[in-house]
Amino acid sequence: MHFDEPQLDDVTLAAMMAALSDPVRVAIVRELAVRGEASCGACDVGVSKATRSHHFKVLREAGLTRTRAEGTHRYVALRRDEVELRFPGLLVAVLAAADAEAGAIAAPA
Repeated sequence: MHFDEPQLDDVTLAAMMAALSDPVRVAIVRELAVRGEASCGACDVGVSKATRSHHFKVLREAGLTRTRAEGTHRYVALRRDEVELRFPGLLVAVLAAADAEAGAIAAPA
């Protein structure tokens, strides 16, 4: 099965930032940054399967992830190197901010 992925030269910064504006999608990006390629079901971000599928689609269409099918399973990976070439430092900054926010939430004052 083929999944449409944009060429990163065609992706705007605004489109990528819009995809990263949702906390669930940022959580998925964090999971993928740690895991590398993962099955869609392995990314447990506290939403229903249908909602999770929607978020994966938004990330893929924004050029942030690549999806491949293997039988009935779908595997997703960050397009980290490609995104870094197109928008240097973007994923590093997003992941650092998300990690800092998660740390602040995990460690109450």
